[in-house]
Amino acid sequence: MLIIRGVNLFPTQIEELILKHAALAPHYQLEVTRPKNLDELAVLVERAPGAGGADGDAAGAKLAQLVKSLIGVTIEVRVVQSGGIERSIGKAKRVVDKRPKA
Repeated sequence: MLIIRGVNLFPTQIEELILKHAALAPHYQLEVTRPKNLDELAVLVERAPGAGGADGDAAGAKLAQLVKSLIGVTIEVRVVQSGGIERSIGKAKRVVDKRPKA
């Protein structure tokens, strides 16, 4: 579970919304940063094979809108090419925390 700006967020909630879009592949990664004083969340998601660039970008914008309306967190969605997210041999690494350590 992540806490982003006071909102409890489970990675599976994001995954559920990604799976609703045919133009997006189920490979994603959540990137948490703190550029200033507040945490920010970016979702890197792969474009589905066979999906056009415009389809993937539109699905990414729709995903950001759904997360804001259903979960209550503003996110940045970056749609990358198929194979653009690192694969692991074992368990998938879904969350990358780039916040400074206290």
